[in-house]
Amino acid sequence: MIFYSTKTASLKASLEEAIFNSLPPDNGLYMPESIPKISDEFLANIENRSFKEIAGEVTDTLLGGEITRSEIESIIERAYDFEAPVVKITPNDYVLELFHGPSMAFKDFGARFMAAIMSHFLKQSNKEIKILVATSGDTGGAVAQGFYKVPGISVTILYPSGKVSDIQEKQLTTLGHNVTAIEVNGTFDDCQRLVKEAFLDPELSAKYNLASANSINIARLIPQSFYYFAAYAQLKKLGKPVVFSVPSGNFGNLSAGVLAFRMGLPVEHFIAATNLNNAVPRYLESGNYEPAPSLETISNAMDVGSPSNFVRLQRFFNDDWKSVTEKVSGYFFNDEQTQKAMREVFGNANYVMCPHTAVAYRGLQEYRKTHEGDFTGVFLSTAHPAKFIDLVEDTLGKNIEIPERLKSLLNIEKESIKMDSDFNAFKSLLMNDLK
Repeated sequence: MIFYSTKTASLKASLEEAIFNSLPPDNGLYMPESIPKISDEFLANIENRSFKEIAGEVTDTLLGGEITRSEIESIIERAYDFEAPVVKITPNDYVLELFHGPSMAFKDFGARFMAAIMSHFLKQSNKEIKILVATSGDTGGAVAQGFYKVPGISVTILYPSGKVSDIQEKQLTTLGHNVTAIEVNGTFDDCQRLVKEAFLDPELSAKYNLASANSINIARLIPQSFYYFAAYAQLKKLGKPVVFSVPSGNFGNLSAGVLAFRMGLPVEHFIAATNLNNAVPRYLESGNYEPAPSLETISNAMDVGSPSNFVRLQRFFNDDWKSVTEKVSGYFFNDEQTQKAMREVFGNANYVMCPHTAVAYRGLQEYRKTHEGDFTGVFLSTAHPAKFIDLVEDTLGKNIEIPERLKSLLNIEKESIKMDSDFNAFKSLLMNDLK
């Protein structure tokens, strides 16, 4: 598969180049030059396939020209020892649980695939790389877990000080070894800016083989399409159109869903559900895209004022606003509305949601108010509620059980390097051989 830059179509890259470069030299994003269709035969029998079989078929359809089927199966086997189940909440609404991986967040699907495919290429080249990643919450933990002790790879994670939950922070600051956490006095947008500037700095590029594990990297985006196919497989027997409501921050998750749709997955509609960082819902309403500084909310992993993947979302629809709005609707909610949704679902279905999941649920309910057709609604649950234990318990007035893999982190001392959101300071850390 050949990839091109969203800023300069003539800038092309192979799969390996796109993965390890992360960003094109013009600071665009890599997009597939063409999107192959999944086979009709596969879709006709998808309900009989396991998650790994679905992931293997999607990967082979997209990347089979550069990786053999046996190599793909090895990558999938290494990446996934967990599932993406759908759980019934109401007669017509289901939640797609994406928190059954090691960091208990949906980012595990992308991070573990990325670690496996990078390791595959590194074994062939014998080179070493340094991964830089910005996180608003869950990406950091997933990347830390996915790349922990992977030979030939060191990881530097930037996160906004005081703007991630305690458990999220522990997940990315307690591993050590080849994982370093930098606590930035600023917002996620500041962290993301520092990473992007690092990739464009010639001195850093000359010293290191830099790569990103954010959703700006195409190797993060591709595997996130797997669970849309997997959800459809589990719900196909209902015989109804499927609508996905996606809690959205940097918009990699929604872009992956649209990639699945472009590959031929039958999707009736997508809902872009955000918190008060609502640049995309406002764009869907007016046609004007006006990113703004990020606002702090209780759904912190979505506190992104200028989502990187917005340009990919547009490009999937040939940069045509009308085409985007025919397939995607946008809604945004404040913290009070989010907590109300958490209480509503707990009261009606005895189901505990994290705040990000609640935003997706609320988006689906808003969509239903104006779309009365007989369809199956699927809202994505992107993190285990225990990762936001204090907020969830205060909202529901109930103690919830913390899984052992999270509980064990609470008594471990965090290790992070604190710095201001200044690129020169960040560059100095990297140039002085930060491991």
